[in-house]
Amino acid sequence: MKLLETIVWEWLWGPPLIITLLATGIFLTLASGLFQFRYFFHTLQQYFVRTLKGGSAEDWKDRRLSPLEAVSVAVGTTVGVGNIAGVASAIATGGPGAVFWMWVAGFLGQIIKMAEVSLSVHYRSRDKDQQTFGGPTYYIKKGIGIKQNNTPLYKLLNFLFLGGFIVSFLLTMQNYTVSEAIAGTFELDQVTISIIYTVLTYIMISGGLKGLGRIAVKLVPFMCLFFLFGSLFIIFKHISLVPQVFELIFKGAFNGTAAVGGFAGAAFAQAVKVGMSRAVYSNESGWGTSPMIHASAKTDHPIRQGMLGIFEVFIDTIVVCSITAFIVIITGKWTTGMAGATLTLSAFQSELGLMGRIILTVGILLFGLTTSSGFYAQIEVLVRYLIGETKYKARILAIYKWAYPIPPLLLVIFSVGYGMPTKHVWLFADMATAIPIFINVIALAILFPDFLKLIKDYKARHLGVGEVDPYFKVFYEDTDAKYT
Repeated sequence: MKLLETIVWEWLWGPPLIITLLATGIFLTLASGLFQFRYFFHTLQQYFVRTLKGGSAEDWKDRRLSPLEAVSVAVGTTVGVGNIAGVASAIATGGPGAVFWMWVAGFLGQIIKMAEVSLSVHYRSRDKDQQTFGGPTYYIKKGIGIKQNNTPLYKLLNFLFLGGFIVSFLLTMQNYTVSEAIAGTFELDQVTISIIYTVLTYIMISGGLKGLGRIAVKLVPFMCLFFLFGSLFIIFKHISLVPQVFELIFKGAFNGTAAVGGFAGAAFAQAVKVGMSRAVYSNESGWGTSPMIHASAKTDHPIRQGMLGIFEVFIDTIVVCSITAFIVIITGKWTTGMAGATLTLSAFQSELGLMGRIILTVGILLFGLTTSSGFYAQIEVLVRYLIGETKYKARILAIYKWAYPIPPLLLVIFSVGYGMPTKHVWLFADMATAIPIFINVIALAILFPDFLKLIKDYKARHLGVGEVDPYFKVFYEDTDAKYT
């Protein structure tokens, strides 16, 4: 495991990736005129006014997702086990200071995610059935390969991105976290629970992308409230300790954390790496995953959909991850040596008893199912990109549907069989995210002029700031002209 730790923390999540993420986030923030901060309330308005209205009958006829369905699937994917198990593992490994770097990744990640969502919608494609698909592979090919006539670079970037994303597919943590939580709470066999979870995943994905949208609309609000109310109860119960929690977070962010109890201690560099990696795993900013869902939404402007990316990261990292972190720190359980879902469950049980642990376990199951099913839809976009319009498309997609839940099940069987500690299993998740994030962020840095042009056009058309350029195409090659 020492070799795996070296690969993850020294190579994959070393200074090059951390600096690239921070530099891209800061640059896009400044270049966009602090958009995620200045227009935050406008973003909330877009979600609570426009999005909650849902879609029209036409959305269901052309089998595209309404904005509400798209953001529900995407939030269901980002607000998942990473918020519960990933945050706890980050604190167990990097100390409370990791939370500060989660926040940094969250605030900068808002504009990064907005950029990737907007570009995915701008450069999306439509198949013969009039379904729309987009994502990093599409805006890399069209924005860099075709528009900039840079075929070698686009092919290299897409090759590396696809390779990294396949690794992500093989090493997803949802099945492991859910089976770990349920098995630990009810004293059951983890592999058996993993098999049951695999069956539930098959049921969730059997309805296809539209069925997924219907399910997510119903589950996402419930699962979020389910978890948040219990968490807020514990925090308000210990409200006098909140200033001490902030002190631990800010001191640990720059000075590391001294060893306390069963906790091994964390240096400054470790807090930065763990905090940022787990934040990105949770909110997916820069990973290129949720833009594949957003690209399927019916919208009149890419920026309008892109702003929902700001909302997702805010809810995921600034709200939900922070609440989880406070629970773990305020109860003192972060010093026990536990990690992952077990740590968060222990914190809940210490304050709310066994019933609190059971409630959170059910919440983890809901988080996991929506995350797994949303990730299925994201991978489907890549599969469609790779196979194109071949006559074997239906058969290949059917094979993919049946194969999708198997690798996470095998990961559980492998980890349980070899008795791997939870914190070591999470190293696989950190390894899986690094390569696609690095490639995607590079692509965003190259395509930032297109993103800024989209922002300028949106402000002129919908905010009355500046003049509308009648020659600017909101959608690349007018792929959505009938909706513009």
